Amino acid sequence: MSVRTHPTSHAPRTASHPAPYVLAVGRLFLAWIFLWAFLDKLFGFGKPTKSGWLDGTSPSKGFLSHTEGPFKGMFHAMAGQTWVDAAFVFGLGGLGIALTLGIGLRIAAAGGTLLLLNLWAASLWPEANPFMDEHWIYAALLVAAAYANAGDVLGLGGPWSRTALVRRYPFLR
Repeated sequence: MSVRTHPTSHAPRTASHPAPYVLAVGRLFLAWIFLWAFLDKLFGFGKPTKSGWLDGTSPSKGFLSHTEGPFKGMFHAMAGQTWVDAAFVFGLGGLGIALTLGIGLRIAAAGGTLLLLNLWAASLWPEANPFMDEHWIYAALLVAAAYANAGDVLGLGGPWSRTALVRRYPFLR
């Protein structure tokens, strides 16, 4: 006995389809996570950072100097270094801005995934799972947003992609 399936036509995904909007909202949620982390590390609003980088507190020292796991030595050596603090704070800010505006998502996805990989490695091993935690979920959303051009919906990705600069250097999309 054979089972026959009949091909069905699928409607093309257009702006009226909800998926692009759902991904755009996910992009904006992730933008707020990175923007808040940037602002809190910079100014020390107390959620959770008590004192900010502008007050002279290293945004990396407290976290990296207490890491455990297989990369403990490397992260302890990096803790409090000016270049690490700058890369961390400006990386958070850049990710938040790019995701909010919906521009530069390809660079944001690459840089953000690298940042999240390092944060994950510094947090090894997660308490509730052998290896999976929110860092991988955030990275997957970053990559999905970049591949789907999620900045075109509820963002400036469309006009940005039509600029001469982005047409000449598409990786800036």
